[in-house]
Amino acid sequence: MTTSIDLSCQELVELVTEYLEGTLSAQERTRFEDHLAICAGCRNYLDQMRRTIQMVGALTEEVIPDDAKERLLRAFRGWKQAT
Repeated sequence: MTTSIDLSCQELVELVTEYLEGTLSAQERTRFEDHLAICAGCRNYLDQMRRTIQMVGALTEEVIPDDAKERLLRAFRGWKQAT
């Protein structure tokens, strides 16, 4: 059971970007880190997000194959039209 100060896994997922960017309030950061201390699944999720950001940050347009670029562009064009 969660109390008003506990953070659920869903809330952590919603706050992970702000956490990684360092934009959470001190109170929210404490709640976030307290949850991480007791939840292995969320620690794994945070680690996966950090690795994804690190890997994506290393990509340059030159290393992405042309066919992959085209698929991504089509997907994003379709996404924009769907919203």
